[in-house]
Amino acid sequence: MSSPQAQAIAASHEPVPGTVANTRVLRSSPGAAGHRVVSHRMSPRRSRKTRGMALVVVLVVVTLLTLGALTFSELMMAEREGAEVAVLQSQTRALADSGVELIRMFLAQDAQVQQQSGGWYDNPSQFRGVGVIYEGGQHGVGRFTVVAPAMDSDGRLAGIRYGLEDESTKLNLNMVLAADMKLGGNAGRRMLMALPGMTEDVADAILDWIDLDDEPRDYGAEIESYAAASPAYATKNGPLDTLEELLLVRGVTPSMLFGVDTNRNHLVDRAESAGTMIVDAGNAQGTLDCGWAAYLTIYSYESTRQPDGQPRIDLARDASSEEDRKKFYEELQAVLAPDWAKFIVFWRQGADPSGSTANLRPVAECEPDFSQPFQRKPQSVLDLVGKNVRCRVLGQNSAVVVQTPFPDEPFVSGLFLPKLLDHCTVGSAVTVMGRVNINTASRVALAAVLAGVLGSDDEPFDPTELVDAIVSERPENPDQADESFLYETWLYSRAIVDLDQMKKLFPYVCARGSVYRAQVIGYFDNGGPSARLEVVVDATNIPPRMVFWRDMTHLGRGYPLETLGVEAFDSP
Repeated sequence: MSSPQAQAIAASHEPVPGTVANTRVLRSSPGAAGHRVVSHRMSPRRSRKTRGMALVVVLVVVTLLTLGALTFSELMMAEREGAEVAVLQSQTRALADSGVELIRMFLAQDAQVQQQSGGWYDNPSQFRGVGVIYEGGQHGVGRFTVVAPAMDSDGRLAGIRYGLEDESTKLNLNMVLAADMKLGGNAGRRMLMALPGMTEDVADAILDWIDLDDEPRDYGAEIESYAAASPAYATKNGPLDTLEELLLVRGVTPSMLFGVDTNRNHLVDRAESAGTMIVDAGNAQGTLDCGWAAYLTIYSYESTRQPDGQPRIDLARDASSEEDRKKFYEELQAVLAPDWAKFIVFWRQGADPSGSTANLRPVAECEPDFSQPFQRKPQSVLDLVGKNVRCRVLGQNSAVVVQTPFPDEPFVSGLFLPKLLDHCTVGSAVTVMGRVNINTASRVALAAVLAGVLGSDDEPFDPTELVDAIVSERPENPDQADESFLYETWLYSRAIVDLDQMKKLFPYVCARGSVYRAQVIGYFDNGGPSARLEVVVDATNIPPRMVFWRDMTHLGRGYPLETLGVEAFDSP
């Protein structure tokens, strides 16, 4: 039993009601009379503060964890959306690439098959809203559309069509330089001056940029004009690689080259209508809306082969031996009327008659003497037209004058010139560069070539009436034209120009080129990302090859979905 002292001590350490006590019991060493009890108490205020701090820490940790989870979730959602957009963007690029391959496949077909399929000029069934991806989910069907600039019946740019643009519709800068060198008399400057807003100093500067010498023209600029620039640079003195290189030429500005059509969709959109035009330059009928780029090219070529791909007979080829001349005649006789074949041989062997033609002989009554060498070569097929020939024929001891079967009569020429041009050419080149397509060229391009070729510095030629006559006579859709428009000589056959003018124009105009430009847009029915490409495809050889490619996606889709076609095809 505890002693009274121990009870007193224990009683003095009894916890006071309402307090918290920590009690530690220490056992006494062996032999001790009892236990020693030690008590520690904590104040109520300190206990409540400790519990409050713990609660705050817990709340902060939970908040941070929640915010971290939310941020991570949003980041993952953004990553997912970004991945979906990237996938859609790659799909639209693949859609546009599919359109490019369709163009190449279409141009690989011969002209007759192309025409049966609707043609290359304006063919919505082939080039508008072509469905490729039919499992696009919420984005709808994936399609592509091929567009090109359209022209109205007056030969001016007017909206778009679903097809290809013949590069021969434009003025080839390399041809301009060649014409300037061949014709002289500043022919190149006269051609460029037909462009809206062009000045003599800019025209000469462009020619100086691409010609091969360092001699400046009257108003031009050679290397010394660019050496003072910062940084200094030199003239190209060679063919352009892209039209954008013209921006390096003294005096050429982006507004001159591209007009107000900043997104390059062949239209003046509402946001572009207030664009800055060239100062003091007329913009009649919107000729400057798309800038000079709408009228210039560096890619136009045409094939000299027949529509079936076979080479035409070169009327100027060498035939030094009698056997060569016989073979030449046999090839002509296989594709042309006998009298035509004989006259071509007579023309190569003879010369223009002089003096009286009283003893004129019909070609049907004469036979070629293949022992007679060829004396001359034609510069073009038109050299055969309207001229009799004095030559030696078989069985005659002296030369006779043979009457031409190709009279200088415009309306009659429509019966023989297309057939001659179907099978014959002059020269061995498989392609011809830079001639302007009179069936599709704009008024600006037509005026340029006519003023440059038919005019001179001493006698300028006003092409307005001739341009009006060409535009009024030619077909609105070249794919639907009859055979009389297959060759550029329809200008002569319809008496729009005379024979001498036709001979001058012949090296610089054509009726169809073989290089095509187009924009291809890949998109989905319900919107979202899109892709826009611009390509130039050369069909002078089979298979056609792509000679220019540009990604225009950064300029936007360019056209409303309704214009591109979201209902053209609903199922594969």
